Amino acid sequence: MKQLLYHLFDHNTLDRNESRDVLLRMAKGEFNESQIAAFITVFLMRSISIDELTGFRDALLEMRLPIDLSEYDAIDIVGTGGDNKNTFNISTTACFTVAGAGYKVVKHGNYGATSVSGASNVIEMHGVKFTQDVDQMRRSLDSSNMAYLHAPLFNPALKTVAPVRKALGVRTFFNMLGPLVNPSMPKRQLLGVYNLKLARLYHYLYQQIGTEFTIVNNLDGYDEISLTDDFKIINSQGERVIAPEDLGFERCTEPDLFGGETVEDAAKIFDNILENRATAPQTNAVVINAAYAIQTFNSAKSIQDCIAEARQSIESGNAKAAFKKFVEANK
Repeated sequence: MKQLLYHLFDHNTLDRNESRDVLLRMAKGEFNESQIAAFITVFLMRSISIDELTGFRDALLEMRLPIDLSEYDAIDIVGTGGDNKNTFNISTTACFTVAGAGYKVVKHGNYGATSVSGASNVIEMHGVKFTQDVDQMRRSLDSSNMAYLHAPLFNPALKTVAPVRKALGVRTFFNMLGPLVNPSMPKRQLLGVYNLKLARLYHYLYQQIGTEFTIVNNLDGYDEISLTDDFKIINSQGERVIAPEDLGFERCTEPDLFGGETVEDAAKIFDNILENRATAPQTNAVVINAAYAIQTFNSAKSIQDCIAEARQSIESGNAKAAFKKFVEANK
């Protein structure tokens, strides 16, 4: 590791094979936490290259516990994290909104590394037990339209570096990798990123691997559509910048989306939205992200129709019912 770090400190990059090799060795426990922290810090000082990101992804996919859920034609809805906004669990709530609208969702997530509550925190708070059992996941999808893959159970390298990521408390390249290594490899993904440089990187990768994708970035730095500012959408049809008012939404402010100080706070907001008694900014943030996930299934469907589907999922109680069935299937 020492020679590798000197190489990187001299402003060099790794090729795809070198990147793959170092992450494989990291997962095998060949490096101590100080070495891992130093390695991660390199990529806080400069942008990751496409070869490095691809090589890291190769390693994680090689080591993952694969899960075949391809018959469900599902979508993953995920943000990279690391935007330092500490919002409530918008992507996770959107997952159950989409499930309540009748679409299959297979979400890959983890505990929060840079925020109070990650997807695994809020789901576990409701009594869900994480599993590697594919038959249980199929039962969950059949009953609730939703399955959840807790990353450390399927990606040993992510588990190995978890203490370092938590101790650093800042976004790392592992935030970038999480959305690319869903063990079930769903054909569709709604991905939120915190800057446009990262959006371009993912756009290139998605085109290489054939994923049906929608990449979203709020221009004020959120890794999801927050409706606090204009936002950019990138998909196979191209790129466009959209103002909240263009879709009939009022702009909100950062405090409107605050996730609270504890997991309990975040879970309460999650519950309030699914029970259709949250604030308008909280509900609207979930609705707009769910709507673009729905449109990823059918690009010919207008975004206004998708917004209506998402809102109806919450207002009808279908989103709450989907979550209740999901909890029952995963106790």
